[in-house]
Amino acid sequence: MSRRPLSTFGADVDTASYSNVRRFLRDGRLPPPDAVRIEEMLNYFHYSDRVPEAGEPFAVTTEIGRAPWNAEHKLLRVAVRTRPLATAELPPSNLVFLIDVSGSMQPENKLPLVKRAMRMLAGQLRHRDRVAIVVYAGAAGLVLPATPGSRQDRILDAIEHLEAGGSTAGAQGLELAYRVAAENFMKRGNNRVILATDGDFNVGPNSDEDMVRLIERERRRGVFLTVAGVGYGNLKDSKLEKLADHGNGNYAYLDSIAEARKSFVREFGATMVTAAKDVKLQVEFNPVHVSAWRLIGYDNRRLNDADFANDAKDAGDLGAGHAITALYELAPPSASDAGSYGVKLKYQEPPAAQTGHAEEVATVKIRYKEPTASSSRELQFAVAHGLQDAPSPDFRFAAGVAQFGMVLRDSAHRGSASLDSAVQLVEDAIGEDADGLRAEFVYLAKLARDLQRATARR
Repeated sequence: MSRRPLSTFGADVDTASYSNVRRFLRDGRLPPPDAVRIEEMLNYFHYSDRVPEAGEPFAVTTEIGRAPWNAEHKLLRVAVRTRPLATAELPPSNLVFLIDVSGSMQPENKLPLVKRAMRMLAGQLRHRDRVAIVVYAGAAGLVLPATPGSRQDRILDAIEHLEAGGSTAGAQGLELAYRVAAENFMKRGNNRVILATDGDFNVGPNSDEDMVRLIERERRRGVFLTVAGVGYGNLKDSKLEKLADHGNGNYAYLDSIAEARKSFVREFGATMVTAAKDVKLQVEFNPVHVSAWRLIGYDNRRLNDADFANDAKDAGDLGAGHAITALYELAPPSASDAGSYGVKLKYQEPPAAQTGHAEEVATVKIRYKEPTASSSRELQFAVAHGLQDAPSPDFRFAAGVAQFGMVLRDSAHRGSASLDSAVQLVEDAIGEDADGLRAEFVYLAKLARDLQRATARR
């Protein structure tokens, strides 16, 4: 656990790890530890957190309870949410699909699934939206020039005629997709390339570094990248996540048509429309109440504390109606801990001088840019000290998901965590579950428990 006064990280609302873990479990296998990214599993679910009021860019919800896996520690849940927008309120979209049509995409759970997802997304488009389709295999080509969303006949016909075959060289396709996006750029719109691939993404004569530089350059010009991974076997999960991160977009893994509908229809605004970019969170802990802390997950999104105010440092984006949940495990102070950090921040004076702050356990700071801005704004929210004896179902469910992830990752911080205790936590905290996703997770947690027991008996 860290004894530094600050924790700084970039917002990340990718959810691919959850659906990838789900695929492993349904196939009768425990996922490899590296496939389990706890923050992506936490952010897969909806929580009943406060929605921003008119004029508010974010709403922040916090809650403190006991850490289920360590009775001496507390758990802080921090949730940040943007305002959802109805489809009619969304800015116009300039979307360019970049579709992998190489031979490896032939199976039913690859290109055919992508085509079904594209048909569903096409149904969400309005006349002012534009969609184009670029494909790549042995070579890249423009299948559909930028077409108004009202021309469903043209869009659906182009989707219908997509076929898999050939080898994969993605660099030319990526360059062409960005060129098409630039030619149809909407100054006040949502400009985005959507890459759909099984991850067998060879860049041909260019290097991975060249591809990343291209993605970052276009991001600075206002064209973002969303990645949809499909299939398995040759899925390059970490590579696809990296591409989406550099492109200020989301990475989703489509393991079913239901997941495609979730990403491309129900969460269209959150997935495809940027509400705030380069969103950074910084939490300052009060040594009167916290001697050490641990951020659960977000391993590849952590930032140096000095990067929080550095507008040149890239961070994650939040879409319309998106929410990000982070969990901190907190260790209580001893008498020698209070005021011991030696860094002059909000809570670094002796306790007697902390008038007005003694009852705060932490302060959450958010730094963000408007979608078209180059300079950031900062908001601050104090977290009141106070342990909840009866935490909310959201808190208990999130704690159960984190516990599940720590066990599958064999975390050194798992304490008394087990899949049995994770199952009990989430089963008792389903709460309102209109989409059935929490009930599905209970099933998956039980499945993982049974697979773990079967593995131990071998």
